[in-house]
Amino acid sequence: MRGDTTMAILERFTDIIKANINDLLDKCEDPAKMIDQYLRDLTESLAEVKKETAGVMAEETRAKRMLDDNAAEVEKYDSLARKALTAGNEGDAKVFLAKKQSLVEKAASLQATYDAAHENAQKMRQMHDKLVNDIEELNGRREMVKAKMAVAKTQEKVNKVASSTDKAAGAMDAFARMERKADQMLDQANAMAELSAKPKDEAAALEEKYAAQNSSAAVDAELAKLKAEMGL
Repeated sequence: MRGDTTMAILERFTDIIKANINDLLDKCEDPAKMIDQYLRDLTESLAEVKKETAGVMAEETRAKRMLDDNAAEVEKYDSLARKALTAGNEGDAKVFLAKKQSLVEKAASLQATYDAAHENAQKMRQMHDKLVNDIEELNGRREMVKAKMAVAKTQEKVNKVASSTDKAAGAMDAFARMERKADQMLDQANAMAELSAKPKDEAAALEEKYAAQNSSAAVDAELAKLKAEMGL
């Protein structure tokens, strides 16, 4: 079961190593919202890697021990073969050399096993270090990104208010233009009425003046007559 989990993590090695936090954030429409999700994902991945890394490193250690033990055995039987020959026991030397040969053949398989275990352990260490660095970078940028997004949203609101103000100012300007046009039309109408009026008759005006004077004199005479009659 653990082997399957480890393989699943190792299959994600390239994606984890190549992941670029800055590029991911730049591609987000709302980095402030996604940065928390990225942190959760990276933290979960780091927990999985930590859980499996110890087992992978143990496999590496076990494979290295088996390889070293085999090499020691090869050296031991080579030494025994030499001692047997020195003692004149060629048959014993052959037995020791046959054992050595089987161990040498086994060494190739043990070396391949160790190489694979070592590579897996190296990958797990790289993933662990990369995830730790990414989490540290994200935490470092978290507040900065959120602050920038807050400023951007505020600026967007200000722009909308400014746009509304511009529209209102435009409407006022249009109203002022209409008012000026109405005044101009009224002035033109008054000018036309003045031009259309008949020329003033000066004689008629004087006639009205003197007619008013005659009427006033008649009233005064009538008043004097009435006062005489009444003895006033």
